[in-house]
Amino acid sequence: MQVTAEQFQFATRESKSNIEQGLALAPKFDADGLIPAIALDHETNEPLMVAYMNAETLKMTLALGQAVYYSRSRKEVWHKGATSGEYQVVKEIRVDCDQDAIVLKVEQLGGGCCHTKAPTCFYRKVDLENLQEGFVPLVRD
Repeated sequence: MQVTAEQFQFATRESKSNIEQGLALAPKFDADGLIPAIALDHETNEPLMVAYMNAETLKMTLALGQAVYYSRSRKEVWHKGATSGEYQVVKEIRVDCDQDAIVLKVEQLGGGCCHTKAPTCFYRKVDLENLQEGFVPLVRD
């Protein structure tokens, strides 16, 4: 029997001890009802993207086994890959100590993760070797 998104309930955030040491998911959503979600490649741990989830999309992710985010710009549910074919199959979900951030370890399907068609949204890095006053250079991987 598959569990639907509506059947998931999060634990209440009763005490610091329960949140930090307990074994029940009690996510802390911000004032807009969102929580940051970082997607990592499940084999290499390479960062793929950062997005946000709300309670509904976190529950949908748990039920579907695929990443579902909340698009802040479009103000709507965003099932990653539904239009692009670049689905993220969730292999593991982690929360930080105070449960206000999520890490998804995913298998990235399709041509890439980023809307630019790059394999990751993090395809540039700060060039620490060539920092200049008033200018922070980037280099492509």
